[in-house]
Amino acid sequence: MRHHKVGSVMTTDVVRAEHGTPFKEVARLLATHRISGLPVVDEDERVVGVLSETDLMMHQATAADPYEPKRHAGLTALTPGARRQAAKGTARTAGELMTRPPVTVHADDTIVQAARTMAQRRVERLPVLDEEDRLVGIVTRRELLQVFLRPDKEIRDVVIEEVLVRALWLPPGSVEVSVAEGVVTLTGHMERKSETEIALAMTRRIDGVVDVIGKLTYRLDDAHLRTEQQGQAMHGVVDDWLRRM
Repeated sequence: MRHHKVGSVMTTDVVRAEHGTPFKEVARLLATHRISGLPVVDEDERVVGVLSETDLMMHQATAADPYEPKRHAGLTALTPGARRQAAKGTARTAGELMTRPPVTVHADDTIVQAARTMAQRRVERLPVLDEEDRLVGIVTRRELLQVFLRPDKEIRDVVIEEVLVRALWLPPGSVEVSVAEGVVTLTGHMERKSETEIALAMTRRIDGVVDVIGKLTYRLDDAHLRTEQQGQAMHGVVDDWLRRM
């Protein structure tokens, strides 16, 4: 199953900062390019951290106010998180202000993998690295959502060719495939119940598919069959498909 890679949707013209880039220059880069964050790289173009508008705001929020009475430090000031926040208040360079370690992806990762990383780590952009872990691009939520602009006809062709013909060895036309606004409907009669389940599961994982409606019937309910021969056959289908993802 061919999935779109991050490298196919990333932006290659990356605005970046270096460890010693002054605070005001970072703010100027964000404002000039109308972006909300950027990566920080070392001399080898390896990403060492990321900077966002939140980091700059944290600098302002934690900076000492000369007109405010000094407060006694409590136990919370001893925690690592509190110390990092306090350090941002006196930061003068990108290296002192950045958040690390950076959350990154590789250009040959799938869009699905990048979207999962973005959701789990709650970030809005991901620096993209090559095979030597050097910065080659950046990908945002907007670019990852482009996968859902995939034409219905292209999705239908992939379902027929990759799922029904190549994976399940079904003759073309044995299952009717229709796609409307990314929603795939599978209609037809298959030999085994397990085959209908595999067809639906594989279709759901195709790039650009919003949902799958199953209208598949079957001749044999093989859910109760647990012979070694059947298990090997069905695992072979799934394993072969996963290897080609």
